[in-house]
Amino acid sequence: MITDEDEIKRLGRLYPIILSDYNPAWPEIYAAEKKHIEDVLGAGNIAGITHIGSTSIKGMTAKPTIDILIEVRDGLEDERIIAALTGIGYGYDPQPQNPPPHMMFMKGYGEEGFEGQAYHIHVRYEGDWDELYFREYLSMHPKAAEEYADLKHRLKESYEFNREAYTKGKTEFVRITIKKAREEIKKIPL
Repeated sequence: MITDEDEIKRLGRLYPIILSDYNPAWPEIYAAEKKHIEDVLGAGNIAGITHIGSTSIKGMTAKPTIDILIEVRDGLEDERIIAALTGIGYGYDPQPQNPPPHMMFMKGYGEEGFEGQAYHIHVRYEGDWDELYFREYLSMHPKAAEEYADLKHRLKESYEFNREAYTKGKTEFVRITIKKAREEIKKIPL
């Protein structure tokens, strides 16, 4: 998390919050990027790769960023993951509060602002991840998805140029929704 106020302002001007109506091409964009990732990491090293985030929920208003969760198999070295993904244009964003294999990679962010399609890759070991429950719950509950979209619009109005505050503003809704999802959904469908 960025804490320097000047840096937050600078990044906010370069990468403002943009919300888009659902784009039916998002699943295809994800599928093409998934193939690139499998090619560079080796499909045998990947226990699971999944489209997550709002672009994965049909009909959802979203920042037009494709979020991807990669679950890697034990034994895949961190350095190999970093080299493979930076080799196809991703920037590595170390997560010191969450040591590897919880790694974050981003693409589509240039020095002058967004450049083409933006992607976020979340790398983890195999597990039972909250993001999957959140996605499934909102896909199953259109009213909850509508509430989330409304929240995002309100937060954009207040924090269009502050990505940290925008994200923080969603935290409580996400936490409550994940709790409901874990109570209702016993196993995430593959």
